[in-house]
Amino acid sequence: MNQSLSKFIRAADYLSAAQIYLRDNFLLTEPLKPEHIKPRLLGHWGTCPGVNFTYAHLNRAIIEHDLDMMFVLGPGHGFPAVQSNLFLEGTLSKYYQNISRDKNGIADMSKLFSWPYGFPSHSNPEAPGVILEGGELGYALATSYGAVLDNPSLIVSCLIGDGEAETGPTATAWHLSKLVDPGKNGAVLPILHLNGYKISGPTLYGRMNNDELRSLFIGYGYDPIFVDAYEGDDVHDQMRAALDKAVTDIRFTQHCAREMTLKENPRWPMIILRTPKGWHSIKQIREKRIEDNHYSHQVIAEGAVHNEEEFRLLEEWLRSYRFEELFDGEKFDQDIESLVPRLDRRMGDNPRAHGGSTYRALKLPDLQNYSTSATCNLDDPICGEVSSMEKIGEYLRDIMRMNEDERNIRLFSPDETYSNKLQAVFEYTKRTFVWPHREWDKDLAWDGRVMEMLSEHSLQGLIQGYILTGRHGLFVSYEAFVQIVASMADQYAKFLKIAREVPWRGTISSLNYILTSTGWRQEHNGFSHQNPGFIDGVLQRQGCFTNVYFPADANIALATFHKMMSSTREINVMVCEKRPLPIWRTLEEAEKDVRDGLSIWNFASDEDPHIVIASAGDYPTQEALAAVSIIRTKLPELRIRFVNITSLSALGMGNSECRVLAHDFAEYFTKDKPIIINFHGYPQTMKQVLFDYGCDSKRVSIHGYEEVGSTTTAFDMMVRNRVDRYHLAMEAFSFAEKTGVIDAKIAKRLTKSLQEKLDEHRAYIVENGDDPIDITNWVWHSR
Repeated sequence: MNQSLSKFIRAADYLSAAQIYLRDNFLLTEPLKPEHIKPRLLGHWGTCPGVNFTYAHLNRAIIEHDLDMMFVLGPGHGFPAVQSNLFLEGTLSKYYQNISRDKNGIADMSKLFSWPYGFPSHSNPEAPGVILEGGELGYALATSYGAVLDNPSLIVSCLIGDGEAETGPTATAWHLSKLVDPGKNGAVLPILHLNGYKISGPTLYGRMNNDELRSLFIGYGYDPIFVDAYEGDDVHDQMRAALDKAVTDIRFTQHCAREMTLKENPRWPMIILRTPKGWHSIKQIREKRIEDNHYSHQVIAEGAVHNEEEFRLLEEWLRSYRFEELFDGEKFDQDIESLVPRLDRRMGDNPRAHGGSTYRALKLPDLQNYSTSATCNLDDPICGEVSSMEKIGEYLRDIMRMNEDERNIRLFSPDETYSNKLQAVFEYTKRTFVWPHREWDKDLAWDGRVMEMLSEHSLQGLIQGYILTGRHGLFVSYEAFVQIVASMADQYAKFLKIAREVPWRGTISSLNYILTSTGWRQEHNGFSHQNPGFIDGVLQRQGCFTNVYFPADANIALATFHKMMSSTREINVMVCEKRPLPIWRTLEEAEKDVRDGLSIWNFASDEDPHIVIASAGDYPTQEALAAVSIIRTKLPELRIRFVNITSLSALGMGNSECRVLAHDFAEYFTKDKPIIINFHGYPQTMKQVLFDYGCDSKRVSIHGYEEVGSTTTAFDMMVRNRVDRYHLAMEAFSFAEKTGVIDAKIAKRLTKSLQEKLDEHRAYIVENGDDPIDITNWVWHSR
């Protein structure tokens, strides 16, 4: 067996190096020449030998133990190794007919690696079996744990580089084993690969001794198994024994949990693998130690085309694999073939990684059972206040209940399920928590649909792994702190953009966020909790698959949530306050508003308007309507149109080709009338939308969050950022003067009266510490 493993690894190492270096003479059937080497040497060699070693041994374990296994690579820059193994197992040829499993396929694969319009240098969605790019390090372990949730037969082998292990997201992800019930879920086998070096120096983990590493990971809850290429028995014997023990331990723990005999904290195996960086390559170039040093991290002998010594060392290295002994030009050695699992057990072709066959659409309840009907006439729609998040919690509870047999939906939240008013889900399920419970703990269970952890990074990784393997998820976070995962969301958007164009990647659900506890009601927590910036990054994604929604009431929120949970292969963000707010729309109107993305609200609009007042967001909408009410009282001759924007994506934010409004912008906003927009986020975000429509900046005034915040009252937060009713009404009076509806004297008098209101408000809150009752108890009056 060790001979087969050695041959397989030699073949994979050679193919990895060939991809980085060769543009011709791929089998070295003639002496190497400078023209055989690529003009631009791109890629990372250092981690590839360790990846190949691991993949070969995993293949052996799969065959011997009949394992259902996926492979997740943390250091995605080791992609030449992944591609080599996909080629050796035959998966690459299945999805790319031009990459046949012969000498022509080797030539095409090698030539196209890191080549314009060829294969990228990192793991990517065009590679079978990949659910993580790994370009930005730190997310492999959390993604792996997401993949095994509700997949009880699955083992995900996750290779984590020692550089990646230094990242914060990886440090928190080690704890995720404490949220995985072995009775209902699969298992992650972490393999911490210590090759000792990052791009320019040693790693922290690489310099820790075994006792220190053992103590650390026992503390995390693992049972570490060491494999060391530097000492001890043959490294193949060590790795075989390590994997056999790991598989046995995983199966025993799962068996006990499923037989209800597991009484202690499950302690999962992990492997700590020490190998040289750049293993089996060039030892030294002039004064530089290459193998087992950071100089082997990327391309070694990068000057081979122009330097005779480096050219000689490169050829000697490539020939040292004796690839001609392993491949005769048409087929591989039988020892290598013996390590290729059967078709339905190949890691690169695990169907869970590709969506489609593993995806099941959710059964969704009838929205009519959750909607709130206004009991007043629609000319006077406010009759009571409802929490959008509480309604969503009820709806989500029943989605979980209706899909109980499929076990394909989970809620991910950083310890905020109660705070965010989703407590209705606990009428059906619990928070998953496998480690010790106390008798006073509330809503905890080994098996629950709610995943809570105070690490947004871990939750983002979990939901990505869960969705990419065919299930459904919802990530709910405080608006200000979801920014922590902005870069992860960007990486996922890049993955999704390409995956949507790959024909063999099937349907997956959308990645759905709800951002609540928004900045407008974080007046009690202060400036640190006030940040609407996450939506900007989402809206800037180039492609018609990102949506940001601003429901103004609970009915619109329900209609939005239904649309989000029905959608596929998108990124959806709903910005939604958790406190009770007025109901403005019937369910039927709400569903139409969500379909169209924006609408004219007739109850607050006049024919032939002088001015347009628009809003996006729940509190901005309330203040905008309060401004309309003030204007109608103080200046009834000023005719207003009120437009509510439910989704900026409908206006083409980020990609004008995606907008719902092609040429009918004027139908909503008129051709030339002044526009005042009260926006939930930063004003600059909305300005980008309007620029696309060629709006005259003199015609438009945008109010939004201007980075002015503190611990204050709720209404004062609005006042400080000029999104309150008084500032909006004063601006309307100013536009009325500019357009000749009123003269300067009247405009000055009206503005003065509202400025006095603002002065009175400030004096009141300084004296009393809260907003006056005429603000907190305001209700809509149409005339």
